[in-house]
Amino acid sequence: MQLTNTIHFKNLRGDLFGGLTAAIVSLPLALAFGAASGAGPASGLYGAVCVGFFAALFGGTPTLISEPTGPMTVIMTAVISSKIAAADGDIQTGLAMAFTVVMLAGVFQILLGVFKLGKYITLMPYSVISGFMSGIGVILVLLQLAPFLGQSSPKGGVLGLVQNLPELFTNINWVETALGGMTLAIIFLMPSKVKRVVPPQLVALIVVTIVSLVFFQDVEIRRIGEIPMGLPKLQMPTFNTSQIIGMLVDGAMLGMLGCIDTLLTAVIADSLTRTEHKSDKELIGQGIGNLISGVCGGLPGAGATMGTVVNIQTGARTAVSGLTRALILLVVVLWAAFLTQPIPMAVLAGIALKVGIDILDWSFLKRAHQVSLKGALIMYGVMFLTVFVDLIVAVGVGVFIANILTIERLSQLQSQDVKTITDADDAIVLNDDEKQLIDLANGRVLLFYLSGPMIFGVSKAIAREHLAMADSDVLILDISDVPMLGVTASLAIENAIQDAHEQGRHILVVGAGGKVKRRLEKFGIERFVPPHHFFMSRTEALKQALTLIDPAVLSDNFATTGESFLSK
Repeated sequence: MQLTNTIHFKNLRGDLFGGLTAAIVSLPLALAFGAASGAGPASGLYGAVCVGFFAALFGGTPTLISEPTGPMTVIMTAVISSKIAAADGDIQTGLAMAFTVVMLAGVFQILLGVFKLGKYITLMPYSVISGFMSGIGVILVLLQLAPFLGQSSPKGGVLGLVQNLPELFTNINWVETALGGMTLAIIFLMPSKVKRVVPPQLVALIVVTIVSLVFFQDVEIRRIGEIPMGLPKLQMPTFNTSQIIGMLVDGAMLGMLGCIDTLLTAVIADSLTRTEHKSDKELIGQGIGNLISGVCGGLPGAGATMGTVVNIQTGARTAVSGLTRALILLVVVLWAAFLTQPIPMAVLAGIALKVGIDILDWSFLKRAHQVSLKGALIMYGVMFLTVFVDLIVAVGVGVFIANILTIERLSQLQSQDVKTITDADDAIVLNDDEKQLIDLANGRVLLFYLSGPMIFGVSKAIAREHLAMADSDVLILDISDVPMLGVTASLAIENAIQDAHEQGRHILVVGAGGKVKRRLEKFGIERFVPPHHFFMSRTEALKQALTLIDPAVLSDNFATTGESFLSK
């Protein structure tokens, strides 16, 4: 029995066990991210249920587990803070606007999937991805310092927190800090053998909560408190006329980050299951999940690496596992939410703090300067901008600089394949016939050879060779080895051809076909090159060039050599 191409019941036992295990892993993280965002632990649970269920149902990666993640939570935290401020401190209106941003992010993801743009999402340099992921990790760590130290988070986001660090450390609540430290100790120090059986986050959540209830009964500790059981209150889209542009930008940013986070995790799932995900379908599924999560007052989500890996390792192979996980968490929300009331906020801060540390790309941070100094500078620059300025600015600046450096390097390499020759030297590979024809021309034929994709960065090399061209009677433009001709390079070639025409030279073109020829035709090359001056063979073009400058050269050579190559 099969419902869709990703949901069937042939692996039911493995999928059910995978979903159960993923739910156990997700529960403490959902609570922690909800508390960290400012929307409340319940929003984390609603996000885990909504995004997880609908992304599994409509997505394109069978074993992917979708839920609120560290990067998405960091952006959502900033969105909630800015919207509450825009609503003049009205928390309910601010949250309604923030959940509207989540809906917009879902719509944005659906559009990317519908227009089949999934394959372009992750086409950015690794130094940029590493930089902004590490920056998000730093932000998540910084934002958890206040609750970890037993205090309320200061206003002003990361900058406000950095400015208030002395005050935070001066007013440490030692009991809550000890509980948070105990949480981190359990997560970090739990033996690997035990981790394979039960998630350390869940153990820390249960053990430290019990410790707080047994040993600190008379101490005032900030706890989760009551989470309303039952279905969530639906959120209607709420817009502030002065905030519409900002909300659209936030939605696009949140949606794009969710796409990147999800598709990178999908690649990991592919490598573990030896399958191939469907990027565009996955984005549609994620978009539907986030749209519904926003309506239900839940956090935005994306593909979660930890949950996905656990899901696969415990036997899951289809989307039944993701649906099972979401339904188990729904049961918790509907009937068992009261069990979460005594959990200390410092415990959730400790769990989120560990997630932030894990998000940091330690592997690349340690060796980036050894791999590439430019790449390291880009990574650290993006990380700094992510933490202290803005994610969009960070990614935009990082991608721009990385692309400029890449284009410069490619242009340097391609420029080496822009050559002009007048004799049979080693500048390009010529066969014996072509070498003899070049020698017979005695410098009166100029061969202008281009090779490889002619991107805009190569136009400077074309112009340089054009200016350095020696006097000749015939210009042969050889583009046999050019698969792609950009607009800027086409203009540079047009200038070279036009100048040759104005100087009275004959112009022959070799190897122009398909898109390359159509591009030249659109630039009106027929004004300077008649149809019979287009050749597919360099040898034939050289013969024609010799005929144009002096027909006797060919006939004399034939008379001397008899049945030579020139008679073929």
